[in-house]
Amino acid sequence: MGNERRIFGLRRNVFFLGLVSLLNDFSSEMIQSVMPAFLTITLGAPPVLVGLIEGFADALASVLKIYFGWFSDKIGKRKILAVTGYALSVSTRWFLALVTGFWQVFALRAIDRVGKGLRDSPRDALISESVESGELGKSFGYHRAMDTVGATLGPLAAVALLPVFLNDYRAIFKIGFAAGILAVVTFVFVKDVKKETTGQETAVKPPFTFSLSGYSTAFKEYILAVFLFGLGFMPVPLMLLKSQEVGLNGFSIPLMYFIYNLSFVIFAIPAGKLADWIGEKKVLAGGFLAAIIAYANLYFLSTIIGTVFGFIILGLYSAMTDGIERALASRLVPAGRLASGQGFLNAAVGISSLFAGVIGGLIWTKFGSDVAILYGAVMMAAGLLVFIHLNQHKKVV
Repeated sequence: MGNERRIFGLRRNVFFLGLVSLLNDFSSEMIQSVMPAFLTITLGAPPVLVGLIEGFADALASVLKIYFGWFSDKIGKRKILAVTGYALSVSTRWFLALVTGFWQVFALRAIDRVGKGLRDSPRDALISESVESGELGKSFGYHRAMDTVGATLGPLAAVALLPVFLNDYRAIFKIGFAAGILAVVTFVFVKDVKKETTGQETAVKPPFTFSLSGYSTAFKEYILAVFLFGLGFMPVPLMLLKSQEVGLNGFSIPLMYFIYNLSFVIFAIPAGKLADWIGEKKVLAGGFLAAIIAYANLYFLSTIIGTVFGFIILGLYSAMTDGIERALASRLVPAGRLASGQGFLNAAVGISSLFAGVIGGLIWTKFGSDVAILYGAVMMAAGLLVFIHLNQHKKVV
C-alpha cells in the first residue's frame, strides 16, 4: 500500500470511489430534483404519497445497510457488493422513463434504495481498508465532498436541461441513467484490498443480528450519540423553508441549498485533514457544536444575512461530521467487523434523520419554525453530551 501510485495525493481506490459517488449522485439528484413535479403533475399523485415514497425508501435502505455490512464481513468481499448495489440503483433510472403510475415509481424507488443499502457499508469499509490509519479523515472527507459536488451539479443540470427538452421529465430520467452508467463503469479502476487476517479473525464469523452486544462500549455510546444527535438535526430541505420566513423569494430555496452544499464542499477535505492531525473525536465534537450554533443563529437572527450565515455553518457542520463519522467508526470496531460497524452507523444516521424529519415537520407545522428549531437544538445538545462522554474511553476497541 505504501508504494502505491497516488492520484492528486489520494490512494487510487479512494480517488475512483469519489468519482463513482460524484457521477452517481449527479445522476440520482438530477432525477430526484424533478421527481416531486413528475409525480404530482404528470402522474397526479397527492403530496402525502410523495413523502411516503421517500420515508419508506430511506427506512428500507437504513435497515439493509446493517445486513449487507455483516454479509460483506462474512464473505470478505467489498467491491462486488458495492458495484452490484450501484448497478441495481442505476438500472431503475431507465425504467422511470417508462412508468405510467405512482405505484411503479414506488416499487422502483424501493429497488433503488435496496441498491443503496447493498453498497454503502462495503464501500465505506473498502475506503477504510485502502488507506493508512493517518489518512482516514482526509479520504472520507474527499469522498463526501465528491458526493456533494455531484448532488449539487445534478439539480443544476436538471434546471438547465428541462427547458431544452420542453419540460419532458422522462428525458431527464434517461440522461440521469446515462450518467449512472458512467459511475458503474468507473468501478473498473477500483480493486479489493487483500487483507492479512489472523487465524482468530478468520474463524470468528458471528451470525447476523441487529444487536450491538458484540461491540465495545465506546462504539455503542458512539452510535447512541449519533442517533440522539440525528433526532435533532432536521433534513436540510425542511430547514430551507426558514429562508422564506425572512423575506427571501421562491428562488431562495435552491440558492440557500447551493450555499449549504458549497460550504460543505469547501470545508470537507480540510476538516478531514484536521481530523487526521488532532483526532476524529475533537473535530466531530466541533462539528456537532457548529450545528447547534447554526440552529441558534436561525432561531435568534431572523434576517437575510443571519440566514445565509446559518446555512454556511450548517455546511461546515456536515463537512466536519459526514465523512469523519465514518472514519471514527472504522477505528472503533475490529477489522473483522469493519463493514458491519459502518452499517450500524449508516442506519443510525438514516433512521434518526427520518424521525427528525417527521417529528420536526409536525412541530414546524403545528407550532412554527422557532419551536421546531428549539427542539432540534435540545436533541443535538443531548447527543453532544453523550459524545463528550465517549472521550473517556481510551481504548479504541
